[in-house]
Amino acid sequence: MQAEQEQVDVYVEKATGFIAEKVDEAGADGVVVGISGGIDSATASALAVEALGADAVHGLVMPSEVSQDENMSDAERHARDFGIEYDVIGIQPVVEKFLEEYPEEADEEAVGNLAARVRMCYNYLLANDEKLLVLGTGNRSEMLVGYYTKYGDGGVDILPIGGLYKTEVREVARELGVSEDIVGKTPTAGLWEGQTDEDELGASYDVIDDFLRAYVDEGASVEEAADIASIDDETAQRLVSLYRRSEHKRKTPPYPDFGR
Repeated sequence: MQAEQEQVDVYVEKATGFIAEKVDEAGADGVVVGISGGIDSATASALAVEALGADAVHGLVMPSEVSQDENMSDAERHARDFGIEYDVIGIQPVVEKFLEEYPEEADEEAVGNLAARVRMCYNYLLANDEKLLVLGTGNRSEMLVGYYTKYGDGGVDILPIGGLYKTEVREVARELGVSEDIVGKTPTAGLWEGQTDEDELGASYDVIDDFLRAYVDEGASVEEAADIASIDDETAQRLVSLYRRSEHKRKTPPYPDFGR
């Protein structure tokens, strides 16, 4: 237990030092962060408060048509708990305006990704207006399987928890005093009604993290990683496919090599 606590302390120290360093390097006055009511945005924003002070953190709560009222109230409560100034911006009118001009009927996944990209635009509008960096809320589990919207919640300046698996984020959240209601909440990207992360990914984050840690970090074979995570071959192959297919999200856009 002591070793685990020491590791969590290291995570917090590295993440807060990273935030402070990047804000200073950019000559920014602080950060803006979208607060969703979930554990990732709660942890990232709490780390920013620890690193910079609450006065240098500006939160945006951006509900859409499919946002759960519970999540939005949790987002505002979290901001108040940590002394974060925040604004509430309803993005549904902007989403609907996009769809009005679109010549076809878009499916729910496309609309969900559109909502994520509208939120990104508001984050950067505020960031540019107030000389802030956009603080991302993605974790390592999501990044490795591509479970985020390219140029949506993936469109950020810094990712303080990008090196932490979801299970590690939980421990950091508890260390920082994030409400247990938020820590224990069922993870959801909130892109459409009834959507949950683990239903879409086909496994719990505990299992996903065990598999990815073995397969990606430790170089285990698919079979070895599946055995470590206690999952069947079908689930393991699905996770490998997600990892490989989402590689483009983890890189800058490709361009031809002109030999320069």
